[in-house]
Amino acid sequence: MTETWDAVVVGAGPAGLMAAEELARAGHRVLVAEAKPSVARKFLMAGKSGLNLTKNEPYPQLIAHYGAAADWLAPMVQDFDAQAVQAWATALGIELFTGSTGRVFPTVMKASPLLRAWLARLEGNGVQIRTRWRWMDWAQGQPLTLAFETPQGRQQVAAHTAVLALGGASWARLGSDGAWAAKLAQQEVGLAPFKPANAGVLVPWSTHMAAQFGQPLKGIALRAGDLSSRGEAVISQRGLEGGGVYSVCAAVREGAALHVDLLPDLAEAEVARRLSRPKGKASLSNHLRKVLKLGAARMAVLQEFARPLPQDPAELAALIKSLPVRHEGLRPMDEAISTAGGVRRDAVDDTLMLKARPGIFCAGEMLDWEAPTGGYLLTACLATGRWAGQGADSYLTSAVTR
Repeated sequence: MTETWDAVVVGAGPAGLMAAEELARAGHRVLVAEAKPSVARKFLMAGKSGLNLTKNEPYPQLIAHYGAAADWLAPMVQDFDAQAVQAWATALGIELFTGSTGRVFPTVMKASPLLRAWLARLEGNGVQIRTRWRWMDWAQGQPLTLAFETPQGRQQVAAHTAVLALGGASWARLGSDGAWAAKLAQQEVGLAPFKPANAGVLVPWSTHMAAQFGQPLKGIALRAGDLSSRGEAVISQRGLEGGGVYSVCAAVREGAALHVDLLPDLAEAEVARRLSRPKGKASLSNHLRKVLKLGAARMAVLQEFARPLPQDPAELAALIKSLPVRHEGLRPMDEAISTAGGVRRDAVDDTLMLKARPGIFCAGEMLDWEAPTGGYLLTACLATGRWAGQGADSYLTSAVTR
């Protein structure tokens, strides 16, 4: 028999759970279907190293980090900004703290306590979650019918509205495999191609760099195209990783050259002046260590990309302030933290409802936007999930009055 629900949410990540919460709060019967054996797997994985919920900064600074999608996301993020995210988590009984850079974390530095509290609240509001339910297809008509592959075989569910929160196309093992794109394309939904975002840069290191693998590059700045960052990077076996790299990788992905400023707090003229000091019998490398205090990791990177080092202080200073990074592009999309691309802005209305399929809403990373790490990704996932849930509620309410 085909079950009937007020709303079905497909995907139990942060965006899907937030949409379900909004619908249930409005009094609707909500079913959440998740393809994986457990919910919010990417959310839990991100929280293993400290769950960065949001960035505690004023809204104008917050929204600027969404780049080309900022004006699209503006009403959603403004309605659920950094302060709202913190209030929401606190209401779940989660104690938070703000780090020196403005990043907000649970005091316990884990995602699991927040998720347990959230799931308990959803259950208390009547939300039913079914795992190992993989969405297969849908049928036209009203109510709409969605088919799922489940441990009990093929199951059909009828609903008056649905929210799709199926993620992007990175970390497929955690559920975000982008397979949904083909289904939406068949329905003539406008899609932008998937591209890696927040991804490391592949560098073919020489054997001399092996001793530096795992070492951080601190006190640097990175620049690619119009993007720049003062964040750190980590020298890995395969290249450069870390928040500083992720902040500029969108420009690298589009072909912009990547440069590192090894001494961002010193002007180029001051670097040249220090390099002009007499070095006596010291080697150039020892002279650099003495007058600039670059440290082993930064020295290794300088040698890797600029060897043989120029003897002229002005020429060497220019390299230190803008060191070109030879690389082979970004890491593969499935190894990226997130993806750009997905459901285009012109494919949905202002409530995030698909223009090609009225009554079906989209939220989270499956929409065509991107943002750097640092709390911005999760903030927008929660905000768009909430917005889509509210849109689905309004759709249900208007359906009753029609």
